[in-house]
Amino acid sequence: QVRLVESGGGLVQAGGSLKLFCVAYSSPFRNYTMGWFRQAPGKEREFVAAMTWSGGSTPTVESMKGRFTVSRGNAENAVWLQVNSLQPEDTAVYYCAASTAPVATDRTSDYTYWGQGKQVTVFS
Repeated sequence: QVRLVESGGGLVQAGGSLKLFCVAYSSPFRNYTMGWFRQAPGKEREFVAAMTWSGGSTPTVESMKGRFTVSRGNAENAVWLQVNSLQPEDTAVYYCAASTAPVATDRTSDYTYWGQGKQVTVFS
């Protein structure tokens, strides 16, 4: 059984920053690739960033490069998402997900377990 718990998000002014945190609890324990996705109203869920238990990846969306940073937390299967220079178009529900894939995959279908999502709203 796997449970993902997310925290962070909220309301932030354009140009500001925030951090999201996620940890996956599993029994029995195993290491997961942890990913972040987001979904804006009326749009498909899109990949943000992912990190394996031994490394990391960068966002694939051009608008996110240099602004979104994923890092591992101190606990096993814990991951942070740091977002800087937020813009109103970054408004979305941000989801954490866990995958058994050995690489930092950006495919939604590779992720089996999902968090409940955290709303991020950016106002100008």
